[in-house]
Amino acid sequence: MEEYDLAAFTLFIDADACPRLVKEVIFKAALKQKIPTFLVANRFSETPKTPWIKPIVVDAGPDVADAYIVDNVNAGDLVVTGDIPLAALLLAKKAMVIDHRGKEFNNNNINEMLSFRDFSADLRESGIETAGPKAFTPKDREAFANALNRCLTLIFNRLKKPSAT
Repeated sequence: MEEYDLAAFTLFIDADACPRLVKEVIFKAALKQKIPTFLVANRFSETPKTPWIKPIVVDAGPDVADAYIVDNVNAGDLVVTGDIPLAALLLAKKAMVIDHRGKEFNNNNINEMLSFRDFSADLRESGIETAGPKAFTPKDREAFANALNRCLTLIFNRLKKPSAT
């Protein structure tokens, strides 16, 4: 069986807006792989009773959970969030970031995503109605599970301990 230096890796969830189905996928992976996982939110999140998964409750207020994640994330950690400005801050800290639909944020797409987000906000502020996010579907859950698996595979390959020969 492979051994990994899991002390060098943490999974953070921006849990306030994370769908329950996504949390279930994360819980399954965290339990199976024994991944230190933190659900950060301004209210308590129900989690399985295990030392690998812990809810972190922060004070209510704009961006308090985001600030907690930014302050505690390390290079190489994985974060699940749909918050594009938070994703940009995390990428600057060399974390891996995916959203709950499986989109991987990276240095090649983050500026375009920030620009589109700002453009949409400007349209709404000027009174133009924009479509909100689509309903979360089983296809989105599958895309998230695939993205999570890809990210974990990359991380585990990086963290493999050399085998004794």
